[in-house]
Amino acid sequence: MPIYLPESTDAIGSSLAAGQAEPSIEALTPREIVAELDKYVISQAKAKRAVAIALRNRMRRQQLSPELAEEVAPKNILMIGPTGVGKTEIARRLARLAQSPFIKVEASKFTEVGYVGRDVESMVRDLVELAVEMLREERLVEVRLKARENAEARLLDLLLPPLPPSVKDNDLGPASDHHQRTRARLRTQLAEGRLDEREVDVDVPQKGFPSFEVISGNSVEEIDINVKDMLPGLFQGRSRKRRVKVPEALDHLVSEEEQKLVDVDSVRKDAVERVEQAGIIFIDEIDKVTGREGGQGPDVSREGVQRDILPIVEGTTVNTKHGMVRTDHILFIAAGAFHVAKPSDLIPELQGRFPIRVELDALETGDFVRILTEPRGSLVKQYTALLATEEVTLTFEPDAVNRLAEFATLVNERSENIGARRLHTIMEKLLDEISFNAPDLDEKTIRIDAAYVDDMLADIVSDEDLSRYIL
Repeated sequence: MPIYLPESTDAIGSSLAAGQAEPSIEALTPREIVAELDKYVISQAKAKRAVAIALRNRMRRQQLSPELAEEVAPKNILMIGPTGVGKTEIARRLARLAQSPFIKVEASKFTEVGYVGRDVESMVRDLVELAVEMLREERLVEVRLKARENAEARLLDLLLPPLPPSVKDNDLGPASDHHQRTRARLRTQLAEGRLDEREVDVDVPQKGFPSFEVISGNSVEEIDINVKDMLPGLFQGRSRKRRVKVPEALDHLVSEEEQKLVDVDSVRKDAVERVEQAGIIFIDEIDKVTGREGGQGPDVSREGVQRDILPIVEGTTVNTKHGMVRTDHILFIAAGAFHVAKPSDLIPELQGRFPIRVELDALETGDFVRILTEPRGSLVKQYTALLATEEVTLTFEPDAVNRLAEFATLVNERSENIGARRLHTIMEKLLDEISFNAPDLDEKTIRIDAAYVDDMLADIVSDEDLSRYIL
């Protein structure tokens, strides 16, 4: 199950690098949110507009009185469109922009209670685990300087043991002064890296007791039970001495001090609150669990999955190991191609829980040209940077980019339309020879033009049967 850890956007990172204050997500208007999404996702203006409004409404809700805010439910979104047009990427970039816990799940992985498969509540449990990790990382950043100070003090104690209490009490003169001067010299040498080759003995905790997977309730749901949490006094204090160099010892001590300074209970409490107020769950392949009316066999299980998902989307309380989590204000974004089924094939109750429906457009040649060149992490920029590590300068001419886009459109029309994912396959085939021989090339400057693209791909594209297997 893909889990995406939110990270700062490039816009935020660049502003911090320039010494500017970090922009607040509360200050972003829907138009600015769309502009941020435009940096990573090409086209699909209607979908970007819908998620921008949903995010802005969350900010508006936070400014209401608690009584009214409780009544304002999120407007869940159903995205309809073929594969490879940006459904997942829009939701993922939105979560990163908002610094929200975000998880992508596949509806087809879940089964009705009583069948073999994942319990639908596991999506909420996984989201809480992600939020706990997010909060822990944020708290670690806050205490990092203090933790390093404490770790350096402990390391200096290992390099130069403190004076015994008897000496401290009885000798306030030369011995104590000499000890302080020596400690100050060691601190300076440590900062300058002159002690990196010295070794010290540190206590390293032994590997934790293994986890168990058990059957819970009526479904086979994997739940890790850490015996140390159940019996906290049984496995504590087990450690062994290891002789390591100073840099490794310092990293280990910093890690220990960070864990001491972070309040685990506070992290769990805030993580649960963040999930309840800002969590986003992206349910992909929702069309795969639609069933025809009066269906038998698999259709019965599919409708059962929808009925199990329904209370999660409506708002329920899920029991997790970090506490009870209410799903009333989690934003759900569902997506599906709906090639065979239609949104109206979903059970009526679930349809009503996704009031905003957005159709995403199939990508055309012009969109492929933009995807190859415009986004911050475009494929052309990626391959150029990768080959630059081999001191190869790769240049793509505009006619080459246009030709690649035309080939992608043609292959998508002839075979299964997989949208922008076709570009990955075509680019790999185009640069196969260069990538393989890059370390041994004498000529390190390579220009990719339309003629080169035709030379590498035209025969494959023209052979319809061959293109089905290679492209």
